[in-house]
Formats: sequence, structure tokens, C-alpha cells
Amino acid sequence: MSVDITLHGATGFTGALTADYLGTHLPPGATWAIAGRNRSKLQGVADAVSAAGGTTPEIVVADLQDAASMRAMAEDTRVLISTVGPYLKHGLPAVRAAAEAGIGYLDLTGEPQFVDQVWLDLHETAERTGARLVHACGFDSIPYDLGALYTVSQLPDDVPIQLKGYVRGNLGPSGGTYHSAIGQFASFRQSAKIAKQRRAKEQRPADRSIRGAGSLGRAEHDAGWAVPLPTVDPQIVLRSARALPTYGPEFGYEHYAHVKTTRMLAAGAVGLGVLGVGAQIPPVRSLLLRLKSPGDGPSPEERAKAWFTLDFLAESKDVQLHTRVSGRDPGYGGTAQMLSEAALCLAFDDLPPVAGQTTTAVAMGQELIDRLHPEILRFQTID
Repeated sequence: MSVDITLHGATGFTGALTADYLGTHLPPGATWAIAGRNRSKLQGVADAVSAAGGTTPEIVVADLQDAASMRAMAEDTRVLISTVGPYLKHGLPAVRAAAEAGIGYLDLTGEPQFVDQVWLDLHETAERTGARLVHACGFDSIPYDLGALYTVSQLPDDVPIQLKGYVRGNLGPSGGTYHSAIGQFASFRQSAKIAKQRRAKEQRPADRSIRGAGSLGRAEHDAGWAVPLPTVDPQIVLRSARALPTYGPEFGYEHYAHVKTTRMLAAGAVGLGVLGVGAQIPPVRSLLLRLKSPGDGPSPEERAKAWFTLDFLAESKDVQLHTRVSGRDPGYGGTAQMLSEAALCLAFDDLPPVAGQTTTAVAMGQELIDRLHPEILRFQTID
């Protein structure tokens, strides 16, 4: 058996949503598979896809603890999707198998330490085999990465560009996302160590300046506060900027949560403080992790009410530009759609010959914007 796309982790919350969408959006003649360690659960997902009128997937048994099964899964597909998180705990076997097999790989990680560790361990392998390793192909970080690309593509590429992103929305975390966040808080020191190792080894443009910044202040585009977000998203945007000269000789990016009121700002600070401190204390961390199961997620009714807007303000010489990316159910239904379309793009579109660990803007760029706009993500230039 050899298929175009394999989805590893299809029985999880987001994995099942991805299977639902992917199964009904494959092009004619395309083949795919769903993979995991439990054949009976996988069969249930396959049956649900068939009942919805989708293309029935093959079933592949691949266990994270069995390197041979992971290798066989990767060698029998052209693109591998991994939805098995938290990625720091479960993610390395799939991406290693993909890098060694020389195929396309996508995941949904929002964990900077995992991304940096994969670069240190597997970037050179992927460059040698021709594998394309594309992380953060959901709400983290497609709207930010492609939104920045959409914005700078409307600006001259021979002058400095300063870009600020402000995100606001209504969405709640799934159990898997919650567990990933706790893991990131708990491994803060190790994450900083791994990031430092990457900075010491990674080559950066010698003739261009790419910088991130940001501090707490008032939002420039609307009422409310701009709160710096130290997530994986600005890191992804800056890596795309380093790789693509179209971002100009000097590029700066600031990444914020847009908080409407001081009360919301205070509540968010308290909540993050509790999680950040509690995650450092093993008994408290265990208690926090028991509050949500990794397989839990928002109900369909809750997801129907979810939304986000991401406003970009750009300055380039005498030009000022305001753009916006927006969508519905960004964390789950929207993420499943983004991930699926990224996989379809990687499998079937005419793309640049990129290899190694890369980003959606570098590996897929405008082709992926075209796939997502306007049904999944709306890209706008604001007057």
C-alpha cells in the first residue's frame, strides 16, 4: 500500500475532526490512510467518514513505541499528518520517521521547545532526504504566518517593514491543548536552554535584520490593551521573514493579544500566573493535569460560537497598511480545516523545492492562502 496522505492520531479530538474534513475534500483519485495503535477505534473513524460520504481511508496500525511500525507508516505515504500531542511527550517518533523517509510532515504543535528540538535533531536529516517538516499548521500558526505574508506582499521589499499583530477571539482549549500548555510552563528552563542551543547553531541572514519585540501598552487599532504573547506564533513569523527576502532588509514583528478591558487584562494575568506557578510544583501540576483529559474538547455548540480576528498594522517608509485575518472555530473545526488544506497543498500543489524544517509561508505561501480564503480564513485589506 502507498497513499498520498496519512493522518496519525485520527482517534483524538482534533484528529477525528481532521479525518471528517479530509475524507470529504480529497481530490478525485487521491488515497489516504488513518493511523494509530488501536485498530478498532480507527475502524470507527473510518466508518464515520464513509457514512458522511467521504473517501474511506486505509487503516494502518502504528505505535509510537514501535519504531519499525512508525517507519513503515512514513515510508508508505507522501505526506504525514501528526495530531498526537502533547508533542513534547508524544511527537518525536512521527517527525523522526518522516524526516528519515524524506516525505512531507505537518503537525499542530504550539510548543516552541518541541520545534527547536526537532530542528536540532532532524533539520539536517530532512535537508539530506528532501523531507519538508512543517510545524504549527493550525490556529498556531497559520493565521499569523500567512497573515504576515499577505501583508508584506502588498509592501515594497527594498525598505524596512515594521509589523504588529493583534489577536482577539472567543475560544476555549481542548484537553490536549491544555496539557501542552501545562507542559510548556513546567519545562520553561529546559525550553530556554534548547532555544539557546538552536540560536548558537542556526545560521541567520548576514545582510538583513529580523527582530521581534513588544511591550504592554494600548492597542493602536482599537480600544483596549495590547498584551505581548510569548507563544510559538511570533517565532514562526520571524523564521519566515528570515527565509524570504520579500520581508525587506529590516523586518520587525510585535505579537499581541488584544484585550478590551482592564478587568479582562487582570483576570488573564491571574489565570496565567496560577498556571505558571502551579506547573512548577509536581503535586500541583498533577492536580492541574487531572482537570482536563487529553481527549476532551469543546462541544459542537461551544465551537459554533467561537471566532477570532487578527489585525496587522504595518509601516514601510511612507506607507501604512491595515490588514485582517478572521475565522470561525479557530481552535478546532477551523484548525482541522487548516491542517487538512495544508496537507492537500503539500501533497498536490506546485510548490517551491524546500527541504528541512520550514514554515507554511515558506513551503506553501500563496498557494495555501488561496486554498483557505475565504471559506476557512478571510484575508482582508482594511481601508
